[in-house]
Amino acid sequence: MIYYWIMKDKELKKLIRVEEKRQTETLDLIPSENIVSKSVLEALGSVLTNKYSEGYSGKRYYAGNEIADKIENLAKSRARKVFGLSKNWGVNVQPYSGSPANMAVYFALVPIGGKIMGMRLDMGGHLTHGHKASVVGKLWKQIPYGVNEKIETLDYGEIMKIAEKEKPLLIVAGFTAYSRIIDFKKFKKIAGAVGAIFMVDMSHFAGLVAGKAYPSPFKYAGIVTTTTHKTLRGPRGAIIFSKKEFSEKIDKMVFPGTQGGPHINQIAATAAALYEAGKPKFKVYAKQIIKNAKILTEELKKRGWRVISGGTETHLILIDVFSRGIGGKQASEILEKAGIIINKNTIPYDKRSPADPSGIRLGTPTLTSRGMKEREMKKIAGLIDKVLTKKESLKIIKQEVKSLCLKFPVKR
Repeated sequence: MIYYWIMKDKELKKLIRVEEKRQTETLDLIPSENIVSKSVLEALGSVLTNKYSEGYSGKRYYAGNEIADKIENLAKSRARKVFGLSKNWGVNVQPYSGSPANMAVYFALVPIGGKIMGMRLDMGGHLTHGHKASVVGKLWKQIPYGVNEKIETLDYGEIMKIAEKEKPLLIVAGFTAYSRIIDFKKFKKIAGAVGAIFMVDMSHFAGLVAGKAYPSPFKYAGIVTTTTHKTLRGPRGAIIFSKKEFSEKIDKMVFPGTQGGPHINQIAATAAALYEAGKPKFKVYAKQIIKNAKILTEELKKRGWRVISGGTETHLILIDVFSRGIGGKQASEILEKAGIIINKNTIPYDKRSPADPSGIRLGTPTLTSRGMKEREMKKIAGLIDKVLTKKESLKIIKQEVKSLCLKFPVKR
């Protein structure tokens, strides 16, 4: 607990404490979630919440922003340092979250109605990569690409053919449910062949890039966006990195184009997270995330579960549960009753509805943040299998889950 123990609002205080207990006593395998440090929480709940800082450093519309300027500049400087960038890269730390960050890039660089080429949502992409359910798909035309049906990985030859036919203005590489390493060099070649801007959304794997456990996209992309939570272990915010030729347009589209005053407390929390990501032990942590994901994958495969693309090279795993007669929704619900938190997810070429798809998505960032390693991954794979195959009562498994969780308390 941090500050809420002094709350006078007993009703809210109780709800927060119950949520803290839930997080402490359950296994969180949602790959887009993580545990932030005490420093991040302190920054989020600090007096910086009180300050309105519309504009950018040195160009504010309100007085009293000397400290806010220093905090924003510190966050930008640390972002460059963590990802090994020169000042030739513009950094914008003001986006409220990942979706507005991507939207700002599109508004800045792609005319309304223009073509944006992105990964299909049902094959691992994100809503903001052009899906029709998002405003992106309503304002711009998505040129979708997916994965090869047989091997369930990106087919760069096919992506090149699509790009040559459609001539998109911008190509996005990135994922929310794809477990393999993206070949950024091939994407750059594809973008170059059709004169498109190449953008990478590294929201899911930013922490792995920071920890040198996943290839960096910065050598190849002109724009890189990322959320600051997930594997980066920061607050719910976002960063836009851009080559100088794009920076001015993007900055103007963040403010005043799509946002008002930035959340300085959130930016300070991002600076705190980046400070932690720059430490040597963060590299150990990032590598352990992937080790854990690989062990969890292999253990589930041993128990007969089909893993999409056959494995993982990242922090996440996509499992086809319907191949054994279980819907993704049902799997998610029954696992939650046992204290194991995952999310239902479509798999490539899924014939079922996104509301009850054929797959589930697992990830290891939160478990790794709690200090769990290979031994625990083997145990967790066994627990998941027991739940889904009904080999043991949920009551017994839930107690096993709680016992394991208490051995690895949530660290701040």
